[in-house]
Amino acid sequence: QVQVVESGGGLVQAGGSLRLSCAASGSIVSVGVMSWYRQAPGKQRDLVASITKIRTTNYADSVKGRFAISRDNARNMMYLEMNSLKPEDTAVYYCKAAVATPPSNRFNDFWGQGTQVTVSS
Repeated sequence: QVQVVESGGGLVQAGGSLRLSCAASGSIVSVGVMSWYRQAPGKQRDLVASITKIRTTNYADSVKGRFAISRDNARNMMYLEMNSLKPEDTAVYYCKAAVATPPSNRFNDFWGQGTQVTVSS
């Protein structure tokens, strides 16, 4: 069993900052790519940023220069530093982790339950 849990969401004024955290735990052999997605009401879930085990990063154009993704491999943790927040960043933010589990050691994707980020104008 693998659990993925996000934390750090909340309400912030436009221009403010928030830091999200994601923790993967359980029967883990290895954690591969970790990603942040977000879903606003009535919209599809979109990729915000991703980071590989060797810390290669990828960002959606809408957050480049404002958001920074990072990870701690030793603790199976991932973070999203969000700066210069805009009302259009309001969404539920989800963590996805590619995790290899025993006994197959195959990678499967695991999702967290999401954390709400609300940016007021």
